[in-house]
Amino acid sequence: MLSSGKWAFIVNPVAGNGFAREYVATVQEQIKRFAVEGDIVFTEHMGHARLLSAQLARDGYDPVIVVGGDGTVNEAAHGLLDFPGITMGVIPAGTGNDFIQILGFKERFSEADWPIFFETHKVLMDVGQCNENIFLNGMGLGFDAQVAAENYSGEGEVKSGSKSKYLWHILKNLAFFEEKNFYVVDQDVRQPNRFFMNTISIGRRFAGGYFLTPTAIANDGFLDICMVAPLSLPGRLNLFLKVPKGRHIGHPKVHYYQTDKLILEFDEEVPHHLDGELRFAKRFQIGIMPQKMSMIYNPYGPHYFNIQ
Repeated sequence: MLSSGKWAFIVNPVAGNGFAREYVATVQEQIKRFAVEGDIVFTEHMGHARLLSAQLARDGYDPVIVVGGDGTVNEAAHGLLDFPGITMGVIPAGTGNDFIQILGFKERFSEADWPIFFETHKVLMDVGQCNENIFLNGMGLGFDAQVAAENYSGEGEVKSGSKSKYLWHILKNLAFFEEKNFYVVDQDVRQPNRFFMNTISIGRRFAGGYFLTPTAIANDGFLDICMVAPLSLPGRLNLFLKVPKGRHIGHPKVHYYQTDKLILEFDEEVPHHLDGELRFAKRFQIGIMPQKMSMIYNPYGPHYFNIQ
């Protein structure tokens, strides 16, 4: 059933290397097709989606729809945290579009997706916390964060026209990335450790198709942790080939578990990514807000929710 409220569509025009800007015409066609009352607004700078979503919620728009990539979705979600009654939807228009997999829609909407989307089936999903920020899909430290740091454009996207460079940075870091010492803090006890990479997630898929946490459920109240111990170069290559289909689970160097909180400390600031957004920190206080955000999802697709 269509929502009776006034819809808002937040478009990040630079998402998908400009795809989102061109996609506006299609979105307008679908708004007209399904007789939705709504307005389209455009982001103008990094962080703008957060401001826009909060203002739109205050102005009574519901649902608030993001047309962009995972970084724009993250920003808009920040703005809606204080408005739990507002539903958020996503029309994927970015580069990787990993988050949309949670909701059961395709990376690019097909003709069959639009009527399901405008039926506005709703589900409450968990929201992850890291220090003062949030994530809807997941965060990463270590190897993948270093790759992200070398490819970050400042818009939550891989640098424009740099897919070959992105692959180069993956291969370079597979060969030369050096694991850093860190501490897991438990009741003020600091346990030393090292890892090649550490993914902390609500969703399953990252980096445009890598199922690092392939059993994660987005509304079970837990974070899925995939921590990979230091590996030799052949071991890294072997594991890298297993990850796309989630076959790395059970590998002796992979520690996979669930928790609702985690504290990590490093001796120096290290890169990490939250839904593709690059940040740096020394201390990571990580938690979860169970079933915090109302989302439009596809009940007929392979979504990542427990539905009663």
